[in-house]
Amino acid sequence: MAFHGQLFIGGEWTAGSGGTTFETVDPATGEILGTAVEATEADVDAAVEAAGRAFTDPAWRTMTPAARGRLLWRIADLVEENAAELGELESKDQGQAVGFARGSMGGAAEMLRYYAGWCTKITGTVSPVSVPGMLHYTRREPIGVCALITPWNFPLAIAVWKLAPALATGNTVILKPAEQTPLTTTRLVELCAEAGVPGGVVNLLTGGPDVGRRLVEHEGVHKVSFTGSTEVGREIVRDSADTLKRVSLELGGKAPSIVMKDADIDAAVTGNLLGGLVNSGQACAAYSRFYVDSSRVDEFTEKLAGAMSGMTVGPGTSPDTQLGPLVSAEHLQKVESYVERGREQGAEVVVGGRRPGGDLASGFFFEPTLFRGVDHSMQIAQDEIFGPVLPVISYDDPSDLVARANDTPYGLVASVWTSDVAQGHRLAADIRAGEVFVNTLPALDPAAPWGGFKASGWGREMAADAIDAYTETKGVWVNIGQ
Repeated sequence: MAFHGQLFIGGEWTAGSGGTTFETVDPATGEILGTAVEATEADVDAAVEAAGRAFTDPAWRTMTPAARGRLLWRIADLVEENAAELGELESKDQGQAVGFARGSMGGAAEMLRYYAGWCTKITGTVSPVSVPGMLHYTRREPIGVCALITPWNFPLAIAVWKLAPALATGNTVILKPAEQTPLTTTRLVELCAEAGVPGGVVNLLTGGPDVGRRLVEHEGVHKVSFTGSTEVGREIVRDSADTLKRVSLELGGKAPSIVMKDADIDAAVTGNLLGGLVNSGQACAAYSRFYVDSSRVDEFTEKLAGAMSGMTVGPGTSPDTQLGPLVSAEHLQKVESYVERGREQGAEVVVGGRRPGGDLASGFFFEPTLFRGVDHSMQIAQDEIFGPVLPVISYDDPSDLVARANDTPYGLVASVWTSDVAQGHRLAADIRAGEVFVNTLPALDPAAPWGGFKASGWGREMAADAIDAYTETKGVWVNIGQ
């Protein structure tokens, strides 16, 4: 049965006020999976109003921390119980390998449980003020109505990263998924309602960039949490300025992976293959520019090329697929254009570099592509490609590595491969990135903060940092006399 999505406002499913829909497409085939509602300005107003009412409603406002924790745990149970269905939806709508997508549903359930535990542990402090006769203490209070705007690369997982701490701290939310991938977020909202979330606490608006822009500009929205491109992040900062709302941004990346002369090359090849091609390279944390010691670069490149040439490209729903399609025809054209620019600027394609034909010709597929002879200044080494394109850059002088690793606008993730643990620590300290992985793949855990430096964003998600991101600190002064 084809998907026919609706908006969810104030605890009710609705076709919206405009009567306009858009299509969501299977990137493996180009076939239409279904339609979703294009929310109007009136729909945005209605969702904001519903979230505002719910924020002050005693059913939510006075819910005990323990009850909120049980509610989040119930949502986690439902996500886990429906992991197979959610994984298949994610695979069809986004293109992820279905096994990977199902695994991410387990991670989403654990994220919800982590913040369920936080509900009873959000505390204030008693301050040792020097004003005679005064007691001063602080309270951590929810911000209010939060617009959670999510990307198309990990639709459900990133929605949960934002939703779980927002609800744990007592806020109300409006989820706005990317227009390319609305399926799993819609299902997540259904599960929230099934779990017993009061009406208006979780709302859903679908549609294109205009819907997100209206939320950002809306006076009734008190916080925006956005994951996506740096360009759109800058627009959000500008658009939110008039209302001075709180803003969290997790933006783009161009992660350097440094392979030192003493590195275990086989481990570095495996780690960079998996770290660079996760979700077909459609990840802001993907290892996307490799700096390899000149004495090891040929060995590294040959082994990496061999591993890449043996990968199975195919639909995400196929159990044998290692590399699924890109999310859309538009994005496929963007990735292809970067490969052509790499050739034009003098880099050599070792493997890949084209769209596969045959049974895959109707989908948005691109072969895993490896470049060598890449100069640090080339566009494929500087720009976020967001696809399965890996440039290898040779270096002779290790003293230049930190400067080169830091020489992009981004600072989300970096990777270091070395047998010298002390050297790994030194590089991790000097590289300007929010996350540095030494001799390992990119990893996530609810207890570890996530976010970037420079143009990779503002603030942190996960861990205790997300509690800070969704609360305000209030100071209370009480005259208790001498």
